[in-house]
Amino acid sequence: MKSRAIPTLPLRADRALRKLGQDLKDARRRRRIPTAIMAERAMISRSTLARVEKGYPEVSMGIYVTILFLLGLEQKLSDLADIRFDEVGLDLEEERLPQRIHLSKRPKKERSDE
Repeated sequence: MKSRAIPTLPLRADRALRKLGQDLKDARRRRRIPTAIMAERAMISRSTLARVEKGYPEVSMGIYVTILFLLGLEQKLSDLADIRFDEVGLDLEEERLPQRIHLSKRPKKERSDE
């Protein structure tokens, strides 16, 4: 039974999560790590590991990150939303740049000799 707390993902997000799950499974298999050992190292059940490897959105992000760490793939995680790769955000920011920059006028000092 699907959780009502998890809304249906957009199709592209669902596909990306399924691909991530398959990629994690492939990485585990390339390293010749059995499911029982991977689950034990990640401190999860084998059934949760199976859900991760199928890309289920109900599994917490922390579990996905733990498995990435165990496979030595966590370094790429910090680049997911890095500003350098946010083309839409950078374009929007560039559109809002001012055309001219005005220096603010300093308030005049009060004269004390009057």
